[in-house]
Amino acid sequence: MKIDEVRGKTPEVLGSELTAMKRELFDLRFKSASQSLPDPSRIRMLRRTIARMGTVVRERELGTAGAKKS
Repeated sequence: MKIDEVRGKTPEVLGSELTAMKRELFDLRFKSASQSLPDPSRIRMLRRTIARMGTVVRERELGTAGAKKS
């Protein structure tokens, strides 16, 4: 998920998706310890998406806008 897609979401949707992704990441980590995963790169992708969402949530708390690309 790209940062522009994350910024376009409402705080309620962002919060619910963030919770769902954290749960999925937990489940994937648990599965990876006990068995092999069909798509191990999903863990990395989820971690990065969670970080993007956390960044947007924090930006909104502080009232700052994200840096615009030129």
